[in-house]
Amino acid sequence: MKKLRKERGYTQIKMQMLTGIDQSRYSKLETGKRNLTFEQCRQIALALNTSMDYLAGLTDDPKPYPRKK
Repeated sequence: MKKLRKERGYTQIKMQMLTGIDQSRYSKLETGKRNLTFEQCRQIALALNTSMDYLAGLTDDPKPYPRKK
């Protein structure tokens, strides 16, 4: 997550604004001190324009899946 966030030029504060996840909690998620909930994973995937599978380590491809219209 940190690598993607930095590639996008986002700070943890920007991620807080995009996801609604408190910055201190987001920091713990990024460092592995807390586990992602399903909803947090979804919010972060949308904010970083990636897939939940990528965040979960199930794929090496950070490209998001096509979204429903």
